[in-house]
Amino acid sequence: MAVLYVVATPIGNLEDISPRGLRILQEVGLIAAEDTRHTRKLLQRYQIETRLIAYHEHNKLARLDTILLALANGDDVALVSDAGTPAISDPGYELVGAVIGAGFAVVPIPGPSAVITGLSASGLPTDRFYYLGFPPRRSKERIALFSEVVDIPATLVVYEAPHRICDCLADALSVLGDRPAAVARELTKLHEQFVRGTLSDLVAHFNTTEPRGEFVLMIGGATRPAKRKPTSSTTNELGVIVEEAPADVDWNLIRAELQRLRAEGWTGTKAAKQLAKQYELDRHQVYSEWSNLPE
Repeated sequence: MAVLYVVATPIGNLEDISPRGLRILQEVGLIAAEDTRHTRKLLQRYQIETRLIAYHEHNKLARLDTILLALANGDDVALVSDAGTPAISDPGYELVGAVIGAGFAVVPIPGPSAVITGLSASGLPTDRFYYLGFPPRRSKERIALFSEVVDIPATLVVYEAPHRICDCLADALSVLGDRPAAVARELTKLHEQFVRGTLSDLVAHFNTTEPRGEFVLMIGGATRPAKRKPTSSTTNELGVIVEEAPADVDWNLIRAELQRLRAEGWTGTKAAKQLAKQYELDRHQVYSEWSNLPE
């Protein structure tokens, strides 16, 4: 039975494609690409001459029959997007669903993904993350989106265009507060860059630096700090009463922030005061975490 292969392709550097991915693109009878002009550069680089058709948001219904017919005739088909893994924030997921519904096999060929690539070097917690795709273009709708995820204790990830990144950062700051964040642009390309700090740092940076390229924005998750009264308190060796933070505080995030501030030259006292205020925690407990950071 014919197979639809979901083939991840480079997000920038054309060397970032697996040998298996190249073999599949060479062997299938048809490649369905988001932008044939873009994909043709990759195929030419590796001297692949497989038939190529466009499959994108505006022609997906018309192309669906063509792809299903190719599969019915016994031809394997490869689905690729402009960059990264297909079906992530593009109409490919609808094709995958239709092919499964028609009884054909769907096989993923893993590879690059801007979400994972950005997260891996962001410096933010990666044990849990919440992908939001492309946020709405209008400020009111973006604010509504961020309001929906304000309490999620996981790193938030969005894609954004250069002409909207400043407004997106400002809206995120207004809703989520001044959380740790990172922006990655032009991943794997010549001018790849990471800008890290807090949301207010990023707002200030892009107010003075023209945004260029495609962006992945990553924002620290909610810590759910002490809006409630702590359940207990202890007395440290100096006789100071230290209130214990709620159990659902994300201390991995706090420790990551402390490490970042230490790398930037902050003192423990200043860092503890800053994060205690930002996350509504007890300053002595935050300083205790600072003291226990690995060298």
